[in-house]
Amino acid sequence: MVEGTGSPMSGTRGAPPAPRSTTAGRLAPRRPRGGRRAATVACLAVVGLVAASCSGDHGSSDGTEAAAPGASTTTEAAGGAGDGEAFGTLASPCGAGDAAGATATGVTDDAITIGYGDDAGYAAAPGLDKELSDAMAPMIEWCNEQGGINGRDIVGNYYDAKATEVSAAITQACNDGVFMLVGQGWVLDSGQETARIECELPSVPGYTVATSVAHGPGIVQPLPNPGDQVPASAAFQLAELFPEAVTHAAFVFAEFPATRETRDKYEASFPEAGWEFQDCDQIYNIAGESDWKPFASNLKDCGIEAVVWVGSPNPNFENFLAAADQVGFEPQAWLSDANQYDAAFAQWNGENGGVGDDVYVRIATTPFEQADSVPAVQQYLDLVEGSGGTPALLGVQATSAFLLWATAVDGCGSDVTAACVFEQIGEQDEWTAGGLHSPTNPTGNQAATCGILLKLDGDGFEQVVPADGEDGFDCRDDYLIDGLSTDALDLARLDGDRVATEYGTFTP
Repeated sequence: MVEGTGSPMSGTRGAPPAPRSTTAGRLAPRRPRGGRRAATVACLAVVGLVAASCSGDHGSSDGTEAAAPGASTTTEAAGGAGDGEAFGTLASPCGAGDAAGATATGVTDDAITIGYGDDAGYAAAPGLDKELSDAMAPMIEWCNEQGGINGRDIVGNYYDAKATEVSAAITQACNDGVFMLVGQGWVLDSGQETARIECELPSVPGYTVATSVAHGPGIVQPLPNPGDQVPASAAFQLAELFPEAVTHAAFVFAEFPATRETRDKYEASFPEAGWEFQDCDQIYNIAGESDWKPFASNLKDCGIEAVVWVGSPNPNFENFLAAADQVGFEPQAWLSDANQYDAAFAQWNGENGGVGDDVYVRIATTPFEQADSVPAVQQYLDLVEGSGGTPALLGVQATSAFLLWATAVDGCGSDVTAACVFEQIGEQDEWTAGGLHSPTNPTGNQAATCGILLKLDGDGFEQVVPADGEDGFDCRDDYLIDGLSTDALDLARLDGDRVATEYGTFTP
């Protein structure tokens, strides 16, 4: 059952159309429902969506092996002891049993209460990051229909942080006595840490934004987004495609803490892949610009051939691409992260003469168009669409968080405690959530060594790496760039175990 302060599933929404038929390697992501968000909040949304591209710590011994998204791993296959429906290659962690005992806050003989949530009630952008809860609610129902976890039902309390009220949401979760937070994500998540640490509330989030949260005590992410590492597969891949262009590169970003942090991480890491950034950054207003042409003209005058865009696809990136076309600025490549893998963005490109056809996007989740060959992706789509939700990469991350948490709880048997859950998560060093994404090491908090490079092409995306529409991920050990130094890391004050101490600490 799903209980709490509000329902993330409210409202009437029709199912999106199925992806159109594609040629080999060509992708057309499912269309989100609803209108476009306000420009200001679209920029805010990216701070969570940047994390959507982060996953995986897996590569071959020679750094060249491609990981198959549907392949079973020994660690996962052994993780679930439930007797219910498998999720892709993952044995179900859910099923009947005789677990008993009030072993921790939020754990009783009959139920385990968790908290999850998003920023859907933010007045400037109703529904912000709602895709997280669109996934969590049906996953809780999916598990309970199989008998819960070892016979205990899962009770999900929903918390709407409304972007600016995250501290209040955490305080309410603490007062409600939830066992853990699972699958949530809040765009201004640094505001949660004082309250969360004070009440020692552990978390397996769908995504994090601030470095202090990505490295926070009592937090394990299924798709890690550490502040001291960068998953740089796309930087290397584009450098191989355009070796000269990447030596004349520049950033376009908004002066906002999360977008600045992303820009700084890339500036510190991409040179290892051969990139050279010129003194020609273009910094736009977080709320957008009335005229983007001067920004594009500046880049043209600087001789920029590779642009790294940090921001949302609509409307800001769309407006900038249109302005670049108007002034004749045609770099060889635009590079951005997974939030650009967006059906509305692709549709806009198709309707505007393909002005974004040189936009490249990095993802580390299995594309929805591979659902026919990767059962976990099809199950995710079926569950979310069947409950009236919107499939999205954020929802994939929430689903992975729930499955990781549930697998760990299953492994604890009757004696469910936060310490046991984190110990069990530590056994998962090649986590794919049954095939939803490339393998990760959640407890190691390591960024990706695997990635897929997509290219916008008309009203869809084509897969560039791996080539020719091949399934799987391009994996190399050097795709993970470590040892970064940024202002955000200095503020987080990592200890010897890479745990942030900025807001205090605790051990689950």
